Amino acid sequence: MASDPPLKGIKVLEFAGLAPGPFAGLMLADAGASVLRIDKPPSNAEGAVPSPDLLARHKSSLIVNLKNPRGAALIKRLAKHIDVLIDPFRPGVLEKLGLGPDALLAANPRLIYGRLTGFRRDGRYASMAGHDINYLAASGVLALLGRRGEKPFPPWNILADFAGGGAMLAHGILLAIIARASSGKGQVVEANMVDGSSYLASFPRIALKTPVGDKPRGSNILDSGCPWYDTYETADGEYMAVGALEPQFFRALLKGLDLLHDQPGWEDKRHDASLWPRLRALFTETFKRKTRAEWEAVFDGTDACCVPVLHYRELESQQPLREGDQRAAVTLRSTPLYSPADEQGGGYVGTHLVPGHGGEKVLMEWTGWERGGQYELEGGAAALRDERGASKL
Repeated sequence: MASDPPLKGIKVLEFAGLAPGPFAGLMLADAGASVLRIDKPPSNAEGAVPSPDLLARHKSSLIVNLKNPRGAALIKRLAKHIDVLIDPFRPGVLEKLGLGPDALLAANPRLIYGRLTGFRRDGRYASMAGHDINYLAASGVLALLGRRGEKPFPPWNILADFAGGGAMLAHGILLAIIARASSGKGQVVEANMVDGSSYLASFPRIALKTPVGDKPRGSNILDSGCPWYDTYETADGEYMAVGALEPQFFRALLKGLDLLHDQPGWEDKRHDASLWPRLRALFTETFKRKTRAEWEAVFDGTDACCVPVLHYRELESQQPLREGDQRAAVTLRSTPLYSPADEQGGGYVGTHLVPGHGGEKVLMEWTGWERGGQYELEGGAAALRDERGASKL
């Protein structure tokens, strides 16, 4: 029988930020951790409204004015009761508020202080603003992405922000939790999107010095240079994705395309790069003869490594659900994670969290604190009470 998720009982304090920090918190929340997001006071007259952060599944929020010394004092006291802190700010922001790792680890030696930046904290760009495309550029990864003869192409903000940033920070936090089990001590976990992206690109970076990837961008087997590792338009304007790398898979692809006998010889000469333009043109012409659904019917159940390029709108609406519906990233049989499919919207609709929602309940669960006792609200923002209240913490 399945039991609670693996991080049940872990308390996480997440400072509100842009997508990578919230994604790290989301990964921990989906694994059962109790995640409390710290939001700044609303700047509009209407009061608290849902924040732009849509990665708030399973989280609660507490409004704290960190510029108020008693607000910062509240966080410092609260740090004694938590397991993990997520700092998404530029270097030095929390340190200036007296909430840096030295201060909080002194208050709670078991604290895991996770902090995430775009550029390296000790690099030449440390003080500069940036976004996913900039971090990919600085890491060397962006130079790998794109077709031959075209400029580098950024893949949304998946690779640096989420994979190299948020997911890597969550990975580091989990490692620190494991280390704490034997050492009894927390530590600072440093993550940045340049190093994270570069690490994810370990194989293509190494392959640059091998025949697999030593040609210019868009000219190699795995970067759209090879005709049997690419996408092809179908008669209805959709696409099929081909990845027939091994010879037996390539043969199955030719068979499905009805080219095995009509165009003999390609099995023996497919590695001759000078002939790739001819083979690509043949594949392009052939795929346009049928719709995507027709090609899917041809290749389903085969080893041709040829599948339809599906859209999220299809995966969200088609019944019965096909492969691609939103599930937990990994399956733990005994301690399963929460599944996005169980939530309203099934993982296709963001979870809004109004600043301040659920935060006081979490404070009670974590610490036993009550409003009017250990803390109070000033303009909706939680702040440490005077010394009489503080002495009870």
